[in-house]
Amino acid sequence: MTTRLAILSRGPRLYSTRRLVEEARIRDLDVAVLDPMQFSLFVAEQEIGIHHQGNKFDYDAVIPRIGHSITRHGVSVLRHLEQLDVWTANTSQGILQSRDKLHSSQILARNKIPTPKTAYVRDMKDIEHATEAVGGLPVVVKVTQGTQGQGVFLRHTIHETRNLVQGLLVTGKAVLIQEYIAESHGKDIRALIVGGKVVACMRRKARGREFRSNYHLNGTIETVEINQEYAEVACRAARVLGLNVAGVDLLEGNDGPLVLEVNSSPGLEGIEKSSGVNVAGAIIDYVVSESDFSEVNVDQLLRTIPGQGVLSVHLRNHPHLIGSPISDIFKGEIPVFALSRAGNLIWNPEPDMQLRFRDSLICYGDLDLLRANIKRTLLDLPQISNIESNETDV
Repeated sequence: MTTRLAILSRGPRLYSTRRLVEEARIRDLDVAVLDPMQFSLFVAEQEIGIHHQGNKFDYDAVIPRIGHSITRHGVSVLRHLEQLDVWTANTSQGILQSRDKLHSSQILARNKIPTPKTAYVRDMKDIEHATEAVGGLPVVVKVTQGTQGQGVFLRHTIHETRNLVQGLLVTGKAVLIQEYIAESHGKDIRALIVGGKVVACMRRKARGREFRSNYHLNGTIETVEINQEYAEVACRAARVLGLNVAGVDLLEGNDGPLVLEVNSSPGLEGIEKSSGVNVAGAIIDYVVSESDFSEVNVDQLLRTIPGQGVLSVHLRNHPHLIGSPISDIFKGEIPVFALSRAGNLIWNPEPDMQLRFRDSLICYGDLDLLRANIKRTLLDLPQISNIESNETDV
């Protein structure tokens, strides 16, 4: 059966879209480019529907190429398709998380992925403290929403920084002040991730006095080989943000790679020309190999049954359990399907596995019974409120 593939893009003539269509046709796929702004979404009792230009959507897989300017509507379309169990190369949640620079920084930091120091500023009185917190002047000032280098500025004095931030705040922008990595001035590495693997890389360099290295700002590009450390950081960054196809921008710090940004709709022209790698073909091959399988949000699935869900228990909040086996927490059947440790998941851990300080137990089942069971073990601890009823990032 031929996979019917829809590429969500407003620019059918753009290089990236054309290349994806070319490679899909080479593989005899039934492919179409659909404008995300021409979808109609319907919700009725016990039923949802979606049409494109008045025709019922009838495709098996989707590659979203959603621009920043239509993020809100594009993500709404993608969510609708996800509810219909249509396979998507990148999920709506992954796109949203990567588009918000503050949110993505929070997720990367929680998962111990190296990034430049970053401070979120909402008031003029916080500017000097934020500047000191990220290592002092000069600093990079950026808005939380932006692409292709837009809304990113380098400032060398506190006076310049205050004036810029004030102007951005007045216009309603959310502002970040970020550490300036001097040794990586005017250059970065773009690693293109497909299905958890680095398929191509390029080094981008700014021209003249420009410090932003973006290809669309007339920066130069060249081929580059990255070592295992850089590759692992790039792959982990894409994974924790929930992206299967991503462009990860890395700074070359004195102490190793730093993740600057993760792009959910990376351009293919520069990296294909500089690396000589058929990136579009790699993306299409990934779609063909994976479109029969869908990732499941376990917590969302369980919540369709009243009272069911997922709890995460962070051992750092309960030090008296460190060194104890998992079986000490639960009586009878142990509802732990994973243990998060050092950035990895251990599925179905053995009952006698000893707990460590930074471990998190991910449990599932009846939420009231889970809480009651855990509270019996932690009866003397005031930190019980730290048990979270949500999905755990790893």
